Amino acid sequence: MFYGILVSMYVLDTDKHHLPHIHVRYNEFKAVLGIPEGEVLDGGLPRRQMKLVQAWIELRRDELMADWTLASEGQTPFKIDPLR
Repeated sequence: MFYGILVSMYVLDTDKHHLPHIHVRYNEFKAVLGIPEGEVLDGGLPRRQMKLVQAWIELRRDELMADWTLASEGQTPFKIDPLR
């Protein structure tokens, strides 16, 4: 979580999104963004928050992909530092 933005990863959520992705919530807004590019797969966020999340994905791309791999193999992913 950073700047009031909650980021979650649900690796078993492959019915709708067949690629690595994160779920993002900010107040009443929800979005699903792909990893590693940060493309919007579903929903939306206010512009400022979307830019923050996409910047975070760019900075943490390798960690996000590593966590996706770990979680999809049934292992516990590591905590990823927030955007500061």
